[in-house]
Amino acid sequence: MVAKDDTPQEITSLVGREVYSNSGVFVGEVEDLQLNVDGEAVTGLALGNLNSELFTTESETGQGVIVPYRWVRAVGDVILVTDVVERVRDPDEEEEELLA
Repeated sequence: MVAKDDTPQEITSLVGREVYSNSGVFVGEVEDLQLNVDGEAVTGLALGNLNSELFTTESETGQGVIVPYRWVRAVGDVILVTDVVERVRDPDEEEEELLA
């Protein structure tokens, strides 16, 4: 008898989980996964229900964002990502803040 591979169940279990930065800031919710089929690896998390303070434009337009999977620090009841996600901004916004 061949043992059943549980990997697909584990991957799909990421969908719907909330994503937080290491410092506890809510980032968004996993809606889908970006996969490298040849390498059989998850390469990114497609997030929706975004934190409007971090992703103003995307949350207003209903767009999502993809967080590179290399930013993931821990997966449990929630997913923790590196704090760099808090510093990702539109370059125009950064320029406006510097001029203000």
